[in-house]
Amino acid sequence: MYTATLTNTETPSVSIDFMNGQPVVTGEPFDWDLVKLNDRTFHILHKNMSFTAEVIDLNSADKTVSLKINGHIHHVQLKDRFDLLLEKMGMSSVASSKVNELKAPMPGLIVGISVQPGDVIQKGDSLLILEAMKMENLLKAPGEGTVKSIRVNKGDRVEKGQVLVEFA
Repeated sequence: MYTATLTNTETPSVSIDFMNGQPVVTGEPFDWDLVKLNDRTFHILHKNMSFTAEVIDLNSADKTVSLKINGHIHHVQLKDRFDLLLEKMGMSSVASSKVNELKAPMPGLIVGISVQPGDVIQKGDSLLILEAMKMENLLKAPGEGTVKSIRVNKGDRVEKGQVLVEFA
C-alpha cells in the first residue's frame, strides 16, 4: 500500500494498492486506463477524458515526484508502507524533524574530522571518521544544514550517544 498526496493543491490524497494495481481515491475505486508511452511519459483515460502525464523529477530519497499533467505541474509526496506504519505509531514527526546534532552510534576513537564550524553540508556529506573495533566508520550528515560546532577533536575517545557535531 502506498499513498500519494498532492502538496500544491487541496486535492485529496490518493491511496494505491499495488497488489491489484487499482488506485483508490478517498476510499472509492478510481477507474482509469494507463498506458506507458516512454520512461517518463504516460497516457491516462479517465471518464472519457484524455490526460498526458510526464514525470519531471523523481527524488527517491525525499520520496517526492513532480508531474506535468496536461501542462500543469503537480508535486506529489509519496509514503510507502513503512512511512504509513510510522505515522500510525505516531512517529512520523520524529522522522521528519530537523536534525540538530550528530551523536556517536558506538564507542570509539575519532580518527578524522572532515568539516569545520560554518561549513554548509548536504545530506550524506562526510563529517567524521570513528574507529571502533579496529574498523573505520565514516559518519555522514543526516540532513542539510550548517555546522555550528564540533564537540570532539581528532584522537578523542567517545561514548555511544555522545554529541559529536551540532548543526545550526
